[in-house]
Amino acid sequence: MARTSFNGPVASANGFIGNFTGNITGNVTGNVTGNLTGITIGTVQSLSGAGAVNITTATTKLTTTGSAQALTLADVANGQIKNIVHAVDGGSAVLTPTTKTGFTTISFTNAGDSAQLQYFTTQGWMIVALNGAVAA
Repeated sequence: MARTSFNGPVASANGFIGNFTGNITGNVTGNVTGNLTGITIGTVQSLSGAGAVNITTATTKLTTTGSAQALTLADVANGQIKNIVHAVDGGSAVLTPTTKTGFTTISFTNAGDSAQLQYFTTQGWMIVALNGAVAA
């Protein structure tokens, strides 16, 4: 197929297969497989107090409102990365993912504490990096 340019929304019932060069602005629904070059920017979950760290955004910005608030993190697709940042310190929080390897919990006690996790189907969530947060 020759090079094609589109102006306006484009939909495909069967998906798009092949290489794409250029910028994508807007929402992509579904899975992206292959090599990505550039910057991927998504929405950020703002979580205040105890609750579920979502699996639909790359980053969760945490505001604690008490002591040792319980956070949960569900299992996801193989290879997914999740960042959790303790943005506003009103206490502390303890994250307990459903499935994990190498740790049981991660504690966030000070603003600036952060964790980056990656999920692998056979091991669950694994720690990629911690900054101030403490794994137990």
